[in-house]
Amino acid sequence: MNKLLSKKNISNILFVCVIVLMLYPPTREWGMRQIAFSPSVKSNDNAEVISTYNWELKGLNSTSINFSEYKNEVVFVNFWATWCPPCRAELPMIQKLYNDYKDTVKFVFLTNEDWTKVDTFFKDKGYDLPVYNSLSMPPPIFTKTNSIPASYLIDRKGRILISKTGAANWNSTKVRKLLDDLISK
Repeated sequence: MNKLLSKKNISNILFVCVIVLMLYPPTREWGMRQIAFSPSVKSNDNAEVISTYNWELKGLNSTSINFSEYKNEVVFVNFWATWCPPCRAELPMIQKLYNDYKDTVKFVFLTNEDWTKVDTFFKDKGYDLPVYNSLSMPPPIFTKTNSIPASYLIDRKGRILISKTGAANWNSTKVRKLLDDLISK
């Protein structure tokens, strides 16, 4: 057998290619999208409930709100940043979900970045998600992690049916079926 095409050499070449792809920024986000799975859904009995909705949010590309305006609504909350590779990896999937559900689900995207940076990023990527800065402390349930992205799907009764840290496939059939079920109730 040709020494150049031995199993060990092929394995080493593939390993190096994978490392290069994961380190090269444009392919890093693509790679993360390929391994992002649909998030796990909690049963109604095991779901945590938001204790307070009192949370002031400054709209960067939308109207400022108090989160209490979204009580008794189906809400998707996502903490993210433009510099965060896992955040960037999941945003195309979230944008597709937003495009289809923006009239029936409330979407809240939280960042501590200023609008200039977010606006430049959004224009470059073609996103139009509603982005906010937090003006007061979020409900305690959202402060259990400092990692981003951190996403939550909340039903009309305030139950967090999905709580996911890290990139996920938010445009999955499972998430869409859950949203359809929650909207119909």
